[in-house]
Amino acid sequence: MNTIIDTDTAALADAAPAVPSAPQPRTQWLIAGVAVLLPLLAYFGTAASIVSIWERSATFAHGYVIVPISLWLVWQRRELLAQLPVRPCLPALAALVLCGAAWMLALLGDVLIVRQYAFALMIPLTVLAVAGVAITRAIAFPLGFLLFGVPVGEGLIDPLIQITASFTVDALRMTGIPVLREGNNFSIPSGDWSVVEACSGLRYLISSITLGCLYAYLTYRSAWRRALFVLVALLLPILANGLRAYMIVMIGHLSGMTMAVGVDHLIYGWAFFGLVMLLLFWIGSFWREDRAAPPPARFAVAGARSAPAAKVLAATLGVVACIGVWPAYAWYMDRNNATPPAVELRLPTAAPEAVPFTEWQPAFAPATGMLHRYYQVGGARVGLDLRYYRDGGAGRLISSTNKLTGQRVAWHETGNSIRMEAISGRTLELRESTVSGPEGRFVVWQWYAIDGKVTASNYVGKLWQARQKFLTGSDDGAAVMVFSPYDEDAATARPALRAFLQAHLAAIDAALAANARR
Repeated sequence: MNTIIDTDTAALADAAPAVPSAPQPRTQWLIAGVAVLLPLLAYFGTAASIVSIWERSATFAHGYVIVPISLWLVWQRRELLAQLPVRPCLPALAALVLCGAAWMLALLGDVLIVRQYAFALMIPLTVLAVAGVAITRAIAFPLGFLLFGVPVGEGLIDPLIQITASFTVDALRMTGIPVLREGNNFSIPSGDWSVVEACSGLRYLISSITLGCLYAYLTYRSAWRRALFVLVALLLPILANGLRAYMIVMIGHLSGMTMAVGVDHLIYGWAFFGLVMLLLFWIGSFWREDRAAPPPARFAVAGARSAPAAKVLAATLGVVACIGVWPAYAWYMDRNNATPPAVELRLPTAAPEAVPFTEWQPAFAPATGMLHRYYQVGGARVGLDLRYYRDGGAGRLISSTNKLTGQRVAWHETGNSIRMEAISGRTLELRESTVSGPEGRFVVWQWYAIDGKVTASNYVGKLWQARQKFLTGSDDGAAVMVFSPYDEDAATARPALRAFLQAHLAAIDAALAANARR
């Protein structure tokens, strides 16, 4: 009976060193190698979407080195792998089915990050299904390291911005500098500052966690040291980014706003981050275990033999069936969907239209149909931005990149909350945001309209889109935004917004319903 002993102590390594078996047959290894490529072939579009994000976003450019590093780590274990048996683990096929189902659900709901993670998880699961437990365990970290190539983290930008802004403001006040804060913007006697996306520290956080995990794997052997180092690599960049922002503001303040306010702002930031990471690795080196001799022997294989080539091939065909059915069904759905009709938004209104009172517009993806108007409601001014998204269009209705304010304009979102408003005898859930810019301040009420229902939640909206797509083949939906200016108190803009919706909510619903596909 084949046995596999998995230990992590040097003492057991001395007592039970690895027992080499005869070289494993090349046919099984060849089949297993081909099987690993199956997820890439079946989900090439998803893999291409990952690479496209690496290309356009510097935050995730590290993804280009993830695959080479993983391959190098596998190559480092080639002598051990040559002695391990290729024995398919058929229960892993069930996990592949679940990954495929998650990919399909994410496709219906247009959740790209879930599709990308489902694809990435299929690679180690394919290795497990075809090559078996021993081989997968031997290269578990390289396989898991592939997940760092998935571009994830944009949802952390806003919380990180809040943490950085709060840390900086508190540190300035402790220094004795008076600060006036409004959202992510604050003013000190020497000038005005704003914590934007580039200041969130997301790049530092992703880089630190990625490098920290790799360093911990290569440097330590005990699980508790690895876990502790990764935890420090997770928390340290958040603290370091707050210190970085504080020091940059202080440099600008003490220099009369002549230093750390342009390109040198970013240079100082990366130089400081590099110093922090250097110190982290230097301190971590005092407890390194990779120089211990002899190294721990994780695998002792006694008399293990590979499964017959026919069984390995059968497992590979099982992988083909488990992961191939989902993209095949997606292709079938697209093939049978007729060309969607054009979107035409018409809104008969009771309030007179007014001249534009601001150049602000939400920084959303291009919509299939769009209506942007201004109205006079009594003595107040109200704007309406209506964006209808139809599948096959240029953009997505619900996306982490859809924001009320862009990063290269002078507008900033200063706060948001969820409100329940009673409009025309119905309760409307909406997100209230305050926006500040060169033309003043605005209150923005925003919600999604999907399949005849409204919500302010991105997650609920995605679930509704997935359900609608599954039942009707369409994921049509709209983003509705009404906005009005205010001076000091945001509450003064709400009566105008309520009055506008009381008079026009039914017309907005009718305009959306007229474009819905039956």
